[in-house]
Amino acid sequence: MKLKSRLLTAFLIMTALPIFLITIAVGTIARYQANSIEQTYDVKSDTIKLISNPLQILSRLTRGVYNEIVITAIQSPEKFEDETYIEYLNNELKGKYSYLVLRKGDKYIYNGDKENLDNIKSYFPKYGEYTTDMEGGIYIDSKNPFLLKQQDFHFTDKTEGSIFVVTDVNTLVPQIKSSAIQMACSLVFVVILTAGVLIIWIYRSILRPLNTLHAATDAMKEGNLDYSIEGDPEDEIGQLCVDFEEMRIRLKELIEVRHKYEEETKELISNISHDLKTPITAIKGYAEGIIDGVADTAEKRTKYIKTIYTKANDMSVLVDELSFYSKIDFNAMPYTFTSINLHDYFSDCIDELTLDLEVKNIEIVYNNETDAGLKVSADAEQLKRVINNIIGNSVKYIGNRKGLIKIQIEDMNEYVKISIKDNGQGIPSKDLPFIFDRFYRADASRNSTKGGTGLGLAIAKKIIQDHTGTIWADSEEGKGTTIHFTLKKCKEGTDHEQNINY
Repeated sequence: MKLKSRLLTAFLIMTALPIFLITIAVGTIARYQANSIEQTYDVKSDTIKLISNPLQILSRLTRGVYNEIVITAIQSPEKFEDETYIEYLNNELKGKYSYLVLRKGDKYIYNGDKENLDNIKSYFPKYGEYTTDMEGGIYIDSKNPFLLKQQDFHFTDKTEGSIFVVTDVNTLVPQIKSSAIQMACSLVFVVILTAGVLIIWIYRSILRPLNTLHAATDAMKEGNLDYSIEGDPEDEIGQLCVDFEEMRIRLKELIEVRHKYEEETKELISNISHDLKTPITAIKGYAEGIIDGVADTAEKRTKYIKTIYTKANDMSVLVDELSFYSKIDFNAMPYTFTSINLHDYFSDCIDELTLDLEVKNIEIVYNNETDAGLKVSADAEQLKRVINNIIGNSVKYIGNRKGLIKIQIEDMNEYVKISIKDNGQGIPSKDLPFIFDRFYRADASRNSTKGGTGLGLAIAKKIIQDHTGTIWADSEEGKGTTIHFTLKKCKEGTDHEQNINY
């Protein structure tokens, strides 16, 4: 889920969840307290009215006693002159947050709560002013608000009398108080619950991935590049984790390549030391022979000098090869691509190679199956280096047997394929995947006959790749090796020179 969607979800949770939970809590509390009020006070009404209109509850609490007063006033008003009966009525009202007041004329002859009468009696209606249809009584809003019900009658001496039922509004029903407390507690609980849900959700979806990412960076600082993390690419933080994991893998690969390169560099230095040591030792030995007079004839001196020259030339070739590889390895080799007629180019190459190979008892066979006018885009000088490196490598491993090298050219739609096959000793299958690697040599013995830096095929591979071609090898031990590579054809109408630096 995107971070924007998460924020929207969090907003909806913060608004909708509290409303939903508070609605459930208020409804549950209201129903519970309404049932409690009905059972305690025998008052039945709509739940909302019971909770929202407590005055109605207080009015109904005294309804039974007040009805009895009304009946008594009509049928037996003389009972109001009986103190025992008045006390009985007052006791009935005490449990209902109410009390009784009896007035005869203008004089109050009975008061169920003497402390409050002086404060409220001025609000009592006069005889005959109270309307009989006011079932709920009169609400008196004073310093001490109360609910008043009045019943007028005549004493036995014909004196006007009024009996009042006074209900203290300040004293609410306990269930109403409890409801308010419970609703307040429910509100606090819902807020805490909503905050808790959001914190847990944010921790799981945002903070936990960030903590994981922090742990991964700490591990990387300590050099541990194997600490892998996972992330959901559907959100920004998860995508950050995915990007971090890709960076970790890439960094690990780069470090491994660097370590490999360092090992290869060490191997190269070792190879160079060995390859330089052999001619240098020979040069020193023959030079000392001349100095010490061992070469005491003109013929010997000539032989020694030619040997010194040959070994120095071998050293020069080795240095040139190393210098060239260093250029292409750092992509500093300039290429001059031209349209080359494949038939003409390879015909010239075969003529040059035939003379050199005949001296080494090696026959060369050339077969070109492409059109005579076919052209490829290549750097003629570097392509010749590729051919010489491949054939030179073949010559090394043909040995003393009658050698045979076959060059085959085939049309492959947009490319042409050149195959160079020899009848040498072949390459072991375990070594075949690595023959194009830098500094790799299948021959571990490193005898003087098969020396070299192991860069020839690596150079060939890099040049062919820079020509947007591919190179690969097939080999069978005891039967020989075939090196294949491809070159891109020139497009029709393209016949120009192009300089490119890689």
